[in-house]
Amino acid sequence: MTIIVRVAARGEGVAADGRHVALSAPGDTIAEDGTVTRGPHHPVPPCRHYPECGGCQLQHLDDATWSDFITDRVASALAAHGLSTTIRRPALSPPRTRRRATLHMEPSGRIGFTAERSHQIVDLHECHVIAPELFALVRPLKRLLPSFKAKRRLDIHMTLADQGVDLLIKGVAPAGLAHHDALAAFAQQHRVARIAFDNDLGPETRWEPEPVTITLGGIAVPLPPGAFLQATAEGEATLVAAVREGVGPARIVADLFAGLGTFAFALPARVYAAEGARDAILSLKAAAGRAQRPVFTEHRDLFRRPLTSAELDRFDAIVLDPPRAGARDQILQLVTSRVPVIVYVSCNPNSFARDAQDLCKAGYTLDWVQPVGQFRWSTHVELAARFSRSPS
Repeated sequence: MTIIVRVAARGEGVAADGRHVALSAPGDTIAEDGTVTRGPHHPVPPCRHYPECGGCQLQHLDDATWSDFITDRVASALAAHGLSTTIRRPALSPPRTRRRATLHMEPSGRIGFTAERSHQIVDLHECHVIAPELFALVRPLKRLLPSFKAKRRLDIHMTLADQGVDLLIKGVAPAGLAHHDALAAFAQQHRVARIAFDNDLGPETRWEPEPVTITLGGIAVPLPPGAFLQATAEGEATLVAAVREGVGPARIVADLFAGLGTFAFALPARVYAAEGARDAILSLKAAAGRAQRPVFTEHRDLFRRPLTSAELDRFDAIVLDPPRAGARDQILQLVTSRVPVIVYVSCNPNSFARDAQDLCKAGYTLDWVQPVGQFRWSTHVELAARFSRSPS
């Protein structure tokens, strides 16, 4: 008999003898025949679809163990690049708080997330991750969408906006008065803020009785269909607080990969916001103008045209929140700059650690990391970190 001592990066337990055992938690005991006896950190998973559904990988862990898993992921990524720092206790989003999700639907009407390591769709009858307002639309969508006679799988992007649920559906297009009437009846009955369909020319809105917005930093920002948004309000609040702390009293800040302005609108400073997605930066610009906030915007692809070191030197602090691949080209400019403070928000500990190594080699100090578990019971890890350097 052996004991599970830790959780590996993909969520499987690792025994004292090195064996990897799926769906096990630290403190579980493994008999010679492979039977797992639950330990104190192995609760009964709350969802009937676990572990078949790929929406969750860690429902068999309690919160303390999930938190340790997140910390270990960050520490291991940093150690692989010769780095260490203060890693704060992860902030975990509660169940049923995901305000954006993408579900899939077969022509047969089966709707849900794909199965773990499979393209098969798990037909959802319950979900302990997404917000109730989103899950409440699963059954109505199963009644509505088959009438559109889709011949292939649909992707349904769901976002909880200020006015209600925003839907972007890819893989089918409504045609004719009957479809229009069905959409209007569905939207009115279920408090749907907008319904758009994604085609080759981009999203086409079919229902939006009032402009759809998302409130960021107290500002109502126009929400483009399918736009990126932090997964939970709780996760967003933790990241915003970390960014504000990291930036400190800086008076002029650059917000790179600014999106809709999650951080730009939260900072008590003059902000330059750069973003490559045209719809997002136009929304940010419009919101800043209406609110008369000191935010200057630029539509700029930071992968092809990163800010140069000379441009970066104009700012007291830099905030960057790149996609999963990280910000390699922008980092190459930052390492030759004189910017005193960098706050880096990341959804990938590995690409973050790679970029952090370059910054630290150039003289920056990694002051701290604040991990965030926004994707409940998932192996997905996010974080915010502060880098600083003394004036040369």
